[in-house]
Amino acid sequence: MATRRRVGSTSSETRTRLLDIAERLMLDEGYAAVGSRRVASLAGVNPALVHYYFPVTDDLFLALYRRGAERMLERHRAATEAPQPLRAMWKVAMDPRGTGLVNEFAALASHRKAIQVELVQYGEEHRRLMTEAVTRIFADYGVDPEEMTPTQLVLLMTALSRMLITEDAIGLSLGHGDARAIVERFLDRYEPLPG
Repeated sequence: MATRRRVGSTSSETRTRLLDIAERLMLDEGYAAVGSRRVASLAGVNPALVHYYFPVTDDLFLALYRRGAERMLERHRAATEAPQPLRAMWKVAMDPRGTGLVNEFAALASHRKAIQVELVQYGEEHRRLMTEAVTRIFADYGVDPEEMTPTQLVLLMTALSRMLITEDAIGLSLGHGDARAIVERFLDRYEPLPG
């Protein structure tokens, strides 16, 4: 019978530093640049220490993804409590910091089943939570389901923001104003800006 290998504490400052380095690498150079030797080198530690916290590279990727997913869920939960929750959700969706990592994880998921499973699990939880929140908001605002359903708005905000941010990053912006205007017109109707 195989013995379980000891793994470092999830609350360790060293583990957090290793995740921070891996995240920076992923954003700057892509997921292919993230490996135990590279992370160790940038942290100034032995690669064995990386393996102490993350026995295999997928463990490092999964920990990094879960940390980012939890942060994003918290930001979205906070947005649903804002005075203008739909505008706050749109602002979170349009923040480019999260999209770069999501794109890298989506590319990685096509090669690693464990990452794919995690992305689907988080994606479904995120979509469910956002749809529940928008359903409550729509009920408060009296939004006609013929105009827009909560699911439609959640998918529109998610997909459109990801595409706009990804294209902005490579310098493609043709039609972006028109696409943004679709969401902005809806927001203006139910959450008009002051003045």
